[in-house]
Amino acid sequence: MKYTRSGGKTAAGPQAQFTGTVQVDSVRTPDQQTAIGCAHVRFSPGARTAWHHHPKGQTLYVTDGIGLVATREGGVQEIRPGDVVYIEPGEEHWHGATPDRYMAHIAMQEADENGQVVTWLEHVTDEEYGA
Repeated sequence: MKYTRSGGKTAAGPQAQFTGTVQVDSVRTPDQQTAIGCAHVRFSPGARTAWHHHPKGQTLYVTDGIGLVATREGGVQEIRPGDVVYIEPGEEHWHGATPDRYMAHIAMQEADENGQVVTWLEHVTDEEYGA
């Protein structure tokens, strides 16, 4: 067993990858023991990720607030606490808060054989966000 005492610092979501105010608490980074990466991500109202995809897919577990998740082909869908969303490997998507509510989720993804967990793309436009 490996025990890691709490003590990490909350980081601001980088502007290159997020629109709006986003706070990220890293839970697990892929390493020699496991390919799993995990973070608790909090989005202020209107905040969202850029378009992105994961080589091995991603699972989101909504912990608080009301959010949105979208794929290029699937449109925008509302998500609420307790919802679990699985995004297929390579599926381009984004997720974030609704315009008037915050949202928080646990994001879990697995690194591929090269250690890659995500490929970031362009920002979500206001039109795409409001679709």
